[in-house]
Amino acid sequence: MERTFILLKPDCVQRRLMGQVLTRFESKGLNVVAMKMLRITPDLAKQHYAEHVEKGWYPTLEGFITGGPVVAAVIEGLEAIRVVREMLGATNGLQAAPGTIRGDFSSSRQMNLVHGSDGPEAAAREISLYFGDDEICPYVPTITPWMRAADE
Repeated sequence: MERTFILLKPDCVQRRLMGQVLTRFESKGLNVVAMKMLRITPDLAKQHYAEHVEKGWYPTLEGFITGGPVVAAVIEGLEAIRVVREMLGATNGLQAAPGTIRGDFSSSRQMNLVHGSDGPEAAAREISLYFGDDEICPYVPTITPWMRAADE
């Protein structure tokens, strides 16, 4: 099993799309093993987006991500990082394919509803920014034998 981090951004929360987004992940067979609603502080934003802090457009990003509540979650499943990123679609909602979360619900580059970790190192770092080990609750749904073969 692989874990990845997702962040339902303020636009997702304000547009009341949280349930629809989470349902897509669960329908795919991925497990939500940690989740909480919070407000990102400027300090947490700088940690989360450390690679972008020096860029000229960072203040706009920080203003957006700290502008309203978000939902942080850990998603677990086979190839979870790749699967989640494919389900999200292209960063720019105008370029995202129909059927993806951004393709169906976003028409913006920045207000693109959901952040998803781009690799194993980023996932581990981002999960540790938002969750302690004691906040992650792995489980095996009883439906698992009907979702994938035992040797997968």
